[in-house]
Amino acid sequence: MKNLPIQPAVQTLTNPAAAQGKGTQVGTGFSKVLNESLNSLNLSMQESEALVSGLASGQHANIHETMIAMEKAGIQLRLVTKLQNKVIEAYKEIMRMQL
Repeated sequence: MKNLPIQPAVQTLTNPAAAQGKGTQVGTGFSKVLNESLNSLNLSMQESEALVSGLASGQHANIHETMIAMEKAGIQLRLVTKLQNKVIEAYKEIMRMQL
């Protein structure tokens, strides 16, 4: 059985250089996943808006592709909203804890 190095479950969200203004912020763990999901949501919303405007202006007539893109963006938005509500709820619960 090999000895594997143990890594901490929670890592800092910024590196020391970034905290001092000498670098860029490096996301790890939850921060990275959250950032990637928000970027994905943004891209989906932009794609949906482009398809809707193309459909409205007559550039294309593929309503199926447009509706699928709109639904995907809507589902992602609802997911992010639910995640936001859960994070706020968890924060409020932590603030109610007595030490």
